[in-house]
Amino acid sequence: MAKKTSGSSSSIPVQTIVIIAILWAVFSLLFFLLFSVPLPGQGRPEWYGITTYFLENIAFLGASILCFRNWRSPLIVSGRTVWLLIGLGMLSFFIGNLILGQWEIGWGKEPDASPADLFFLLMYLLVGAGMFLAVSSRKLNLAIWQWLAVIGVGVLGVVIAWFIYNGASGAASAAVWIDPPAIAQTAPDAAPAAPATAPVPAEPAPAAAATTSRVPGWAVALEDTLSPFSGTFAIAYVAGDIILLMAAMALLLAFWGGRFSLSWRFIAAAAICFYVADMWFLYATRYVEGYQTGGLLEVFWIFSACLFAIGAALEYDLSSRSRRGSRRRA
Repeated sequence: MAKKTSGSSSSIPVQTIVIIAILWAVFSLLFFLLFSVPLPGQGRPEWYGITTYFLENIAFLGASILCFRNWRSPLIVSGRTVWLLIGLGMLSFFIGNLILGQWEIGWGKEPDASPADLFFLLMYLLVGAGMFLAVSSRKLNLAIWQWLAVIGVGVLGVVIAWFIYNGASGAASAAVWIDPPAIAQTAPDAAPAAPATAPVPAEPAPAAAATTSRVPGWAVALEDTLSPFSGTFAIAYVAGDIILLMAAMALLLAFWGGRFSLSWRFIAAAAICFYVADMWFLYATRYVEGYQTGGLLEVFWIFSACLFAIGAALEYDLSSRSRRGSRRRA
């Protein structure tokens, strides 16, 4: 009896994977639309933050599993190393998100830098390397105008990042409808409070004291060690975003119209969605006063993971059908 190959019918049908990924993305969008805007004078509830981390982590974990399935398949056309790198990148983001979730939700801290940043930055290197390797391993030579287009997209990414870093802070008012600041507001007709006759020394709030007490000492020391590098991390994030953007453009130009182009169009779209979410987060943290993690446009991170998952599933299906068809013709 012949052994079943990795492309056998025992695997999950590609249609099922695509439908699940689309439904996950749609549900996440509806959740963000319904609950991402906090009530005036209030922050977002804790359950909202937990749910957003859950939606992101499951999406990236699922994408990494599908990429690793491609890596283990001997039938994959685009190269197993390509999918190993992309899968490790998805897994790295998943681990970083778990760490950041523990810092923000478990300990109630908003660190300038944490060990999560190391895993997030590793994701850019791994996924970017995998995407560029997908182009180079197939010996797809881009024309001069195509290389100019890739470089032009990189320059555009630099200009956008520069504008975000140096743009007028007053432009943030245009983004308030996307994620209004969660700060207390005073009624227009409210009378100003009378000044106190004598200043009273401030005492730490019980909630803040409780938060500080539950943070392990090693976590505080690690955060203090990484905090001086927060500016370097910010620049590295921008560089990583530009790498992903250029890799996405290279994929679109190299695979456009080919037999296996569909899966790589989804991968390129995934990189662009990741770039959109990152640029929004950079903008919001600099210009939106009182910004809290979980803004509406952060849903593009989930879109990105779902698109990576769809691209991996399509590549697996196309590769399996192509190799089986070749054996039948032989």
